[in-house]
Amino acid sequence: MQDIKHLLNRITFGARPGDVERVQDVGPEKYLEQQLHPERIADDSAEERLAHLPSIRMTPAELIQRYRPLQQARALQVRPMLLDTPQEILLELQAQKLIRAVHSQHQLQEVMTDFWFNHFNVFWGKNADRWLTTTYEMNAIRPHVLGKFKDLLMATAKNAAMLFYLDNHLSSSIRGINENYARELMELHTLGVDGRYTQKDVQEVARAFTGWTIERPQFSGEFIFRLRMHDSGEKVVLGHKIDSGGIHDGEAVIDILARHPSTARFIATKLVRRFVSDEPPSSLVKHISDVYRKSDGDVREMLHAIVRSKKFNSSETIGAKTKTPFEYVVSAIRTLDGTTDGAGALAQFIARMGQPLYRCQPPAGYPDRGDHWMSNGAVLERLNFAVALAGNRIPGTVVRVEEPIKSVIAKLGSPEFQKR
Repeated sequence: MQDIKHLLNRITFGARPGDVERVQDVGPEKYLEQQLHPERIADDSAEERLAHLPSIRMTPAELIQRYRPLQQARALQVRPMLLDTPQEILLELQAQKLIRAVHSQHQLQEVMTDFWFNHFNVFWGKNADRWLTTTYEMNAIRPHVLGKFKDLLMATAKNAAMLFYLDNHLSSSIRGINENYARELMELHTLGVDGRYTQKDVQEVARAFTGWTIERPQFSGEFIFRLRMHDSGEKVVLGHKIDSGGIHDGEAVIDILARHPSTARFIATKLVRRFVSDEPPSSLVKHISDVYRKSDGDVREMLHAIVRSKKFNSSETIGAKTKTPFEYVVSAIRTLDGTTDGAGALAQFIARMGQPLYRCQPPAGYPDRGDHWMSNGAVLERLNFAVALAGNRIPGTVVRVEEPIKSVIAKLGSPEFQKR
């Protein structure tokens, strides 16, 4: 029983009433396999709850056309009363994340979407990213969260939101090469800070990605490669000569980085930290690194190996991870068999706890360590949320309270519930 509760705490956003019994019926191994293949699980209820969020199905061009900033509307002589502002995009993006986390049957997929978006973080509030972040999550992140790491890496590299966020859309052999994306690609996305690369490697990678830009960021927002901006000379990255030409130079870099042993170790470390311990056991990191290399970066294979490992179910691992504010809020709603339409008040509670959704400015994303989240102020905000939730005082969110409210608040505020 404890193993099942632990499994649900780590690969879902927390158990709903009856989930433990359902996993007992099918068996933990079969349940894990189902979660690793969400395409086999119907999820109609969650999808129906997303119907009132039109922006999550729009292209960047459609979003730019519909959700204009006030100054643009004035220039076009559009009456403000007819205006949908970019803030509406953020509210709907946050709402879909909350709805899916609370209601989706594809729980591991949602956990990994949250994980990978944080790994490949972009900041919604940076200018054009207000219109680009939605399709970044829907098209670059979500389809690849359980697939091959290289495919995910390539999808983010060819997405306008990432290119804008890290300024690569400006990088040109004509006007000047920008190294921001190249540096973060190596340090944060693949090799890690100890990945044994040099400043010269950063410069060469930046040259390879010249011309990876955006087709009219304020009007279209689509990725495009412009040959005239590209540095066509030979590059040498981590000892590999690159002279494929054009867009293939950047693609060759992605291939080199995705296959590098440092990337295997770095991704394994982050996955083990997320699913096992804030201090990833070195033996398990090595094992998952080996799985990465043997499977060509298959995320499903790595997750399966982590969950099946002895370290995953060890006594020192169970209940040892602190929930982020997002995880805490969603798990509280789920444990009380609640429903939500993702209305803005819920995201505001999460922001007050220190995790404003899609508004993390540093490229590194939010830390996955418990000590980052449990300041005195953050704990107080968690208690304030528990009081509001138990009293059904959060617009758009309803929970079933079948015991004294004080008992529910005490449960949600307990140190045990803060853990997963």
